[in-house]
Amino acid sequence: MSTPAIDVHAHVAVPAVDALLEGEPGLARQRGVDAATLGPESLAYNMRHIAELAPRLTDPGLRLAAMDAARVDVQAVSATPLPHAWADRDLAARIVATTNEGVVAACGQQPDRLLPIGTVSLQHPDLAVGQLQTAVRDLGMLGVQISTAAGPGRELDDPSLADFWAAAEELDTAVFIHPWGCTLGERLNAYYLFNSVGNPTETALALSRIVFSGLLERHPGLRIWSAHGGGYLPSYVTRADHAWAARGDARTTEAPPSELLRRTWVDSLVYAPEQLRHLVSVMGASQVTLGSDYPFDMGVEDPVDRLEAAGFDAATTDAIRGGNAARLLGLDL
Repeated sequence: MSTPAIDVHAHVAVPAVDALLEGEPGLARQRGVDAATLGPESLAYNMRHIAELAPRLTDPGLRLAAMDAARVDVQAVSATPLPHAWADRDLAARIVATTNEGVVAACGQQPDRLLPIGTVSLQHPDLAVGQLQTAVRDLGMLGVQISTAAGPGRELDDPSLADFWAAAEELDTAVFIHPWGCTLGERLNAYYLFNSVGNPTETALALSRIVFSGLLERHPGLRIWSAHGGGYLPSYVTRADHAWAARGDARTTEAPPSELLRRTWVDSLVYAPEQLRHLVSVMGASQVTLGSDYPFDMGVEDPVDRLEAAGFDAATTDAIRGGNAARLLGLDL
């Protein structure tokens, strides 16, 4: 096919950030929360897994070899998610600067195949606006990765983030929603429910707040994409539509939730052909992009093969393979 395969969901480690955070009390508290939510067995497993993944998160040769084996031409690369909503303004500024510089440097080793995605400190909304502008205008990044909330007590539809969303629309840049665990806490502390249930729950909640808040109607030019197929929301958006139609407190937008959800993009990381076909039927063939979650074990090593196994027509396959990602990221193919 003429359209390159573009994987919009892949990660890189930035060791300089780990060094920056070592010894910070906020990091210790965050690790304590994560440990309680994971549970002892999943925590121990994750410690071993991350150690094993370290070379793949830092070695460009291993990354490119994996891309070639997967028939992926281009990766949009974001930093391994690292919750830092606890960081004060000064530390948050240093975290973001170090992260973005590290991602740009990693992608600069193979700029025709690796595209940098930045990060911002949403817990400091005014800081986040400047960080977004710097990432896009100065560093040449094609978007930024955010979490499913902007910190304790501040959801993504919080009025304090209005300037951030306006800046994202003005810059015509993509915003990638990627979860880390779940606020359900210790109810998830077995069987790796932290991720298998927690991550898609958090994404569904974040997207629901964006949809019902009217953000997408106020900013029709926003380009938002979310990991893991948009979490649980695309699987049951009909329930949101029913609430919108049946209840005055949920009738907050002109368009129903399913229509607004289709103004966002999601990746294809839903594992099974039948689930991918359902995702495309809900989101539309123009809004689904290739995603692998390289190099984590909850990702897949063969995103193109799984796309082809879904049996779409050639135009749909080509769009998901790379055409939709090119639109999302503003690439000229």
